[in-house]
Amino acid sequence: MNKDAQMRAAINQKLIETGKRECFKELLRPKLTECVWKDQLKVHCKEVIKEKGLEHITVDDLVAEITPKGRALVPDSVKKELLQRIRTFLTRARWLSL
Repeated sequence: MNKDAQMRAAINQKLIETGKRECFKELLRPKLTECVWKDQLKVHCKEVIKEKGLEHITVDDLVAEITPKGRALVPDSVKKELLQRIRTFLTRARWLSL
């Protein structure tokens, strides 16, 4: 595992341990609803299922297929705000010196 992956894993673990990951998810949900992200992703899911056929796709396949587009559809402003909140949390936890 490279250093970036190790750092991401350690940050994710810290967020889980402190309960901040759930807090950030709760903050993120309404923002994604406001920008119709959920609706856009639902349409994409239907397209993928129609293309591959319901009988020929598993949930894991669907998740793997829609994840890149799902990430790309998140507005930059939402990504920046979440990243700033994570940085602030890590700085306050003395985990990051920015």
